[in-house]
Amino acid sequence: MNIDSIKNGIVIDHITAGKGMEIYRLLGLETLDCSVALIKNVVSKKSGKKDIIKIDSDFDVDTDILGFVDHDVTVNIIKDGKIAEKKTIELPNELTNVLKCKNPRCITSTEQELPHIFRLTDKEHRVYRCIYCETKAK
Repeated sequence: MNIDSIKNGIVIDHITAGKGMEIYRLLGLETLDCSVALIKNVVSKKSGKKDIIKIDSDFDVDTDILGFVDHDVTVNIIKDGKIAEKKTIELPNELTNVLKCKNPRCITSTEQELPHIFRLTDKEHRVYRCIYCETKAK
């Protein structure tokens, strides 16, 4: 398989195998008007297999989404065909409009304009809770 290198854009690397599509969907990459490559199950020395996403455009990546889905990813900013910057991602302390509260009694169920905000309450077990009703995210 031959995937062209990109001149200016972003490479999201070291995605846990199988999580690339979820990241693709949550970042809304299907709406971009540029080349986007999702490469699944690439052989990796470090983890066995991984996914990679290449975006052939300057795109503002939501690192909170990346950190929530897979905080081991790296984001490589490509300029003139070379890595200009490499970012490591951490588990975010707060997520806004990434998750939706499932509690039917939560104020977000009746007040549609309220943002769905979840805070990290247990870093070790990656537990997020709604700031309005304390419901645990699934």
